[in-house]
Amino acid sequence: MNTLEIQKETAPAPTKTTTTMSGSKAVIECLLAENTEIIFGYPGGAIMPIYDALYDYKEKVEHILVRHEQGGIHAAQGYARTSGRVGVAFATSGPGATNLVTGLADAQIDSTPVVCITGQVFAHLLGTDAFQETDVINITAPVTKWNYQITDANEIPSVLAKAFYIAASGRPGPVLIDITKNAQIQQFEFPGYEKCNHVRSYRPKPIVRKEYVEEAAALINNAQKPFVIFGQGVILGKAEKEFAAFIEKGNLPAAWTIMGESAIPSDHPLGVGMLGMHGNYGPNVLTNECDVLIAIGMRFDDRVTGRLDKYAKQAQIIHMDIDPAEIDKNVKTTVAVWGDCKETLPMLTALIEQKDNAAWLNKFKEYTAEEEKECIQPEMHPEGDVMSMAEVMNALNELTNGDAVIVTDVGQHQMVACRYAKFNQSRSNVTSGGLGTMGFGLPAAIGAKYGAPDRTVVAIIGDGGFQMTLQELGTIMQFGAAVKILILNNEFLGMVRQWQQLFHDKRYSFVNITSPDYIMLAKSYGIEGRKIDQREDLKSALKAMLDHDGSYLLEVMVGKENNVFPMVPQGCSVSEIRLK
Repeated sequence: MNTLEIQKETAPAPTKTTTTMSGSKAVIECLLAENTEIIFGYPGGAIMPIYDALYDYKEKVEHILVRHEQGGIHAAQGYARTSGRVGVAFATSGPGATNLVTGLADAQIDSTPVVCITGQVFAHLLGTDAFQETDVINITAPVTKWNYQITDANEIPSVLAKAFYIAASGRPGPVLIDITKNAQIQQFEFPGYEKCNHVRSYRPKPIVRKEYVEEAAALINNAQKPFVIFGQGVILGKAEKEFAAFIEKGNLPAAWTIMGESAIPSDHPLGVGMLGMHGNYGPNVLTNECDVLIAIGMRFDDRVTGRLDKYAKQAQIIHMDIDPAEIDKNVKTTVAVWGDCKETLPMLTALIEQKDNAAWLNKFKEYTAEEEKECIQPEMHPEGDVMSMAEVMNALNELTNGDAVIVTDVGQHQMVACRYAKFNQSRSNVTSGGLGTMGFGLPAAIGAKYGAPDRTVVAIIGDGGFQMTLQELGTIMQFGAAVKILILNNEFLGMVRQWQQLFHDKRYSFVNITSPDYIMLAKSYGIEGRKIDQREDLKSALKAMLDHDGSYLLEVMVGKENNVFPMVPQGCSVSEIRLK
């Protein structure tokens, strides 16, 4: 053995450089290492050390002071949905942390990547019912993809790395990290930050089984009436181009869930409309006539399937999803393709045959024509002096040309917007799909604007939902997010009223809601606004809203007892959809 070889064996391993810092400073350093550009938050006692550290990073990361922690997490969701990045929210312990729960549940069911960091009381006070102490870990366990409590600053770099990795990988979702105050102020040797790319026992991206892709292709190639239904998985997987190539090669009609909307342009010739309770006529009826149903990145939610025992029983079903928990959960599949659709779709596209499917596609067109006659045209061009939500959306489409981000709250206006809004690019439809969170719209629109600063963002909100989080006008006032706010005011909790009319003998139980003067309210926050109730003012008012430099609130009075159709009544099959 020569001298050089001996030196190689005995040479000491290079030492890792560390920096002494507080846990709070380490938190901010970790966020910067993850390229976090914006934080939505609200300070308080238990998270004060982190906010103290944030004071020195004003030039490196932007912090938006929301007016309520629920607003903070909804803003983080909106940011994540338009930017494709992880949204970040801060809150203090106790009520601050519990105010995040609705947003966490919303993000969990809609697969939105957010990381929430909450302050917590000193570790030695845990379990003593200390001031503003709540067991946020057990409270949020059912509504997070992962959560963890840090009691020692040495854990901060590795835990936050894991948090961002888990939130963004596989099927995305919310992560909450609770940090005790002693860990925030603790001085420790910060070893630097290493991004996480593996967690033992966590398998975000499965190995695709080629034989299942081949089985799926064989079913599609033998199909006479193939039908593609797709959800947000296409958008989350950044597989919009791969998806378009797939349906275009096979000439496959494709319908979207409300979460999948905008993955393909609204005017795509193979796009046949929206699925679900208030979706389009053809996609719902023909779900029960197709012979092969190809579900991509969607989870067979009850609002899409209607009665499961009457759902697509005649069809062979292919389910392509990244989350194995969704396979066979609601609908039994013939072939399951477990994997990232960014990877599985090109494999499937290579194996399917080019087909015409002209007669089958014409069937969708026939149903569309019937829906146009019976439902769409009467809604777009109503008789009488009262404006409809659909005609407002139609006028908005003419002005935005499909280029705007549309953020909706929850209710009738949401269904109308999702039915009629036109989109040219992905990540343009931001809504609360699975949880149906009233109050989502305004704060989510604020976040959406930060996630897509160069795009027009229009928040379409009902008079009920707006009053749930209207305090976030203060966030706009202070930080200047140029959100266009369109309130469709029917003086009712419209969707609940519709159900009471149709299924409860018109017994309107506590659904008539009065509103403040929204224009005066907006002006008190320094936001310009206008209220209209005449059709002749609609287009000019919408144009003024869109052209205004900065945020603007437009209130449009619409029909009080207008209903949203088509509609699949609860407990019915999708083929029992009503046009009126």
